[in-house]
Amino acid sequence: MSSFKRADRVADLIKIEIADLLLKQIRDPRIGSVTITGVKVTDDLRTARVFFVEMGKDTCSAAVQTGLGKAAGFLRRELGRRLQLRHVPEILFTYDPSFAYGSRIDTLLMEIHQEEETNVPAD
Repeated sequence: MSSFKRADRVADLIKIEIADLLLKQIRDPRIGSVTITGVKVTDDLRTARVFFVEMGKDTCSAAVQTGLGKAAGFLRRELGRRLQLRHVPEILFTYDPSFAYGSRIDTLLMEIHQEEETNVPAD
């Protein structure tokens, strides 16, 4: 028996296909530096929440969010052609703040390390 739900398997397929479509077929300059970090699909396979980050930035610009919103219809139509699903899920794009949180933690750890090096007493 499979240990994964069908929604998880469909989410993985959607992530791969959307990343490929964004790389090869979307020509919108607003979303050129977007990376797909994950996809969550509801159990009824009606809605797919696609998480993304804009590379090199800790926040998401409104232009990127708008560009992805405009591309959602095209992406859904292409997913319908590529995947063998009875119903293609509605695509909702959501900014993934976990990368900004991770970079903030890295910065704090580097600051602590630098403070420890400067406060080491001389022998």
